[in-house]
Amino acid sequence: MPDPAPLTEDQQETRRRAVADMMPKTPFLAGLGIVFDRYEHDDVIVRLPFRDDLTNDGTYYHGGVVASVIDTAGAAAAWSNHDFDKGARASTVAMSIQYVGACKRSDLVCHARTVRRGKELTFTEITATDAEGKVVAHGLQTYRIV
Repeated sequence: MPDPAPLTEDQQETRRRAVADMMPKTPFLAGLGIVFDRYEHDDVIVRLPFRDDLTNDGTYYHGGVVASVIDTAGAAAAWSNHDFDKGARASTVAMSIQYVGACKRSDLVCHARTVRRGKELTFTEITATDAEGKVVAHGLQTYRIV
C-alpha cells in the first residue's frame, strides 16, 4: 500500500488547532479546568483558574497541580507546530521542575515555548507564574510524537 499524500499546510493547521480545542475537554484536564489563553506556533499560554480544592490548604496550589499544568503547557507547545505527517501518538518522555515560589490564591499561568524539534523529540521550556507574573516554577520537558 503506497504512503498517503502529505498533508497540505491548511490540513496541518486544522489538526494543530484541533489539539487546542480537544485538550481542555479530556477527562483529567477538564477536571482541572485549564483554559488556553494563547495557542500560537511554538508559543502557548495555559491558565488554571484558582480553586480551593486544588490546594494544600485553601491558599497554595499543590505541587502536583503545578506539575500537571506545566506538563500540559509543554505538550501543547509541542503540538502547536507539529508536522502531522510524522505521526500523532505522543507522551512526555522526561520533565524536570524547579519550584521557586508559590501561587497564593491566584490563577496559575504557564507559558511554554518550543526550544527544539527533532525527528521524534520536541524540547520545551515552561515558566509558571501567578496572575501578577511572580514566578512559581520552571519546567523543562522532552515530548515524543511518533
